Amino acid sequence: MKKVKSLLVVLLVLVLTLTGCSSSGGNEGGNEGGESSETSTNTNQIIYGSTTQMNGDLGNAWWGNNASDAMVRALINDYSVVTTNQGGEYIVNQSVSSGVESVLNEDGSKTFTVTINKGLVYNNGEPITAADYVAYALVAYSPALREAGGKVTPDMVIGAPEYQAGDTNVLSGIRLIDEYTYSITINPDYLPYYFDITYCSLSPLYLPMYASADLTVKDDGEGAYLDGGELVASELDATRTIYSGRVSAGPYQLVDLDLGTLVATLEINPNYAGNFEGVKPQVEQILIVKANQETMMDELKTGSIDFLSTLTDGSQVNTALDMETQGGFKTVSYERNGYGAIFFQCDFGPTQFKEVRHAVAYLLDREEFANTFCEGHGSVVDGPYGLAMWMYKEAKEELAATLNSYSYSLDSAVEELKAGGWVLNADGSDYVDGSGEVRYKEVTAEQAGDYAYNVTLADGRILMPLHIEWSSSEGNSVSELLAVMLANGDQTKAAGMEINQNVMTFAELLNYYYRDASEGAQYGVKTYGMYNLATNFSAAYDQSYSYTVDPDLLALGYNTFFSVDNPKLDQLSMDMVYGIEAGDDEAYLEVWVDFIQEWNDYLPAVPLYSNVYYDAMNDKIQDLECNSLFDFDQAVVYAHID
Repeated sequence: MKKVKSLLVVLLVLVLTLTGCSSSGGNEGGNEGGESSETSTNTNQIIYGSTTQMNGDLGNAWWGNNASDAMVRALINDYSVVTTNQGGEYIVNQSVSSGVESVLNEDGSKTFTVTINKGLVYNNGEPITAADYVAYALVAYSPALREAGGKVTPDMVIGAPEYQAGDTNVLSGIRLIDEYTYSITINPDYLPYYFDITYCSLSPLYLPMYASADLTVKDDGEGAYLDGGELVASELDATRTIYSGRVSAGPYQLVDLDLGTLVATLEINPNYAGNFEGVKPQVEQILIVKANQETMMDELKTGSIDFLSTLTDGSQVNTALDMETQGGFKTVSYERNGYGAIFFQCDFGPTQFKEVRHAVAYLLDREEFANTFCEGHGSVVDGPYGLAMWMYKEAKEELAATLNSYSYSLDSAVEELKAGGWVLNADGSDYVDGSGEVRYKEVTAEQAGDYAYNVTLADGRILMPLHIEWSSSEGNSVSELLAVMLANGDQTKAAGMEINQNVMTFAELLNYYYRDASEGAQYGVKTYGMYNLATNFSAAYDQSYSYTVDPDLLALGYNTFFSVDNPKLDQLSMDMVYGIEAGDDEAYLEVWVDFIQEWNDYLPAVPLYSNVYYDAMNDKIQDLECNSLFDFDQAVVYAHID
């Protein structure tokens, strides 16, 4: 089975964010630095403070998924056919669709037929029909989007690979049946699928915003296609930064997005039909502002911020609880569906070797780290999961008995390094334990790559130093704690390891992390082997693209761990969702445990904590209750201002 993941269902996209900050969208946020100074005379508003620096990319997560950008997109774009409810269950959005039918075809493919409700309109008043949903697929899978740098893999949908390759202008697996009905036919290779309800989900796309040509969606019986011209890569790329007059279909509409002040202003979309329960927003205006982690609690006190999401820093949580006790503020707490970690890139430098990754884990007292950072509001985890996950709750005892907890131990770290061949000095002589010098390892030319710190001896041997370049963002409390407890720790030097911290903006960090050469040639060069980041998982825990060893998918930006030497992890990530029927929780859980166990040994990241999130807000805000599977953008439609 080909291991490919479609990005058509934006619900499944993970948001990588900086560890140690609150943020938008229920994910930990980005870089710190600027304070909010936004003021407004509108009393029926929420000023949402996000520590993630906004990039201003509103491009449907086809290019990237910065947490603040994702928050803006989620607030102005709704009407996907499938959504999640307060419990994280995938459901058909009744405000959008009156029904979804599916049929298993003789060739093993599966066709989903979707009926769109009549009367839906964009924020500009223009009608939404099935053609707008089909347009989303035609743009997402287009050769022009791929040329523009969009990352959408086509293999899931019948005919999409040929369409994306430009071999045909007809997308045979997407059919426009009538004005309010479309269908999607799924490749047999991707069935059964544990989350197969998501296969039918598209969102409306306003074609005039994406093309200067007067395009229309047509279907002559062989599949959907665009008539009246062609999509152009530069025009698709430009849609990412259309702010003024942006056409959308969510509870809110974008009034202004100022990248200078890092403020997005949104107001109620009067044409919004309601969420999956028919609920419409009551809060007239939302301002998403840049919050400085060092000062944001004071900003909450003074009213320049009304709402802070997913607080993780224990000192901030305790401050919020004190504010609640004193009056005028309140908190909502819930277990996290994600974790914070040290993320490695496993295809170059010292971090390509499992023993080095193990040694880093042993050299950090993760229990002390979690206690210091979370201050009693979180705990250590040993894999890529969060405290809120039903799988973790079901398998907690088994995981505790089988996973390596990497308990703090200098001796264990040294043993790992010796076993991995880190036994030399820079001149090729034998390393003496306890010398405090940096260890070296003899490597092949392939292993050496172009790592900048390699040493070539006179006899031609190549030695790699145990020197790790670490990328962290400015003003981040987790980075500061890691610097003290790991990078600059006596135990790290005693082990013969050197970790060099490089502080930069969060946007720059992500460019290096994704190796996004389109933002500058330097970002495409393998530079940093270690990052401190965090991720939250969607209701669909689907990791089938995150550990791929497929070179084509790696080139498209999948598998940012670059764990290319572990096909078993790749296969388990696929088996966990593909080949398991929807509703077979027992089979899913069994493979999930196998996946976590393999991950724990390979260790592409060192888990730091999963915590209890706290939202802190001015008590003028009523009925705003988020949880790990129901983010601010979903919950705010129920809120009102007292």
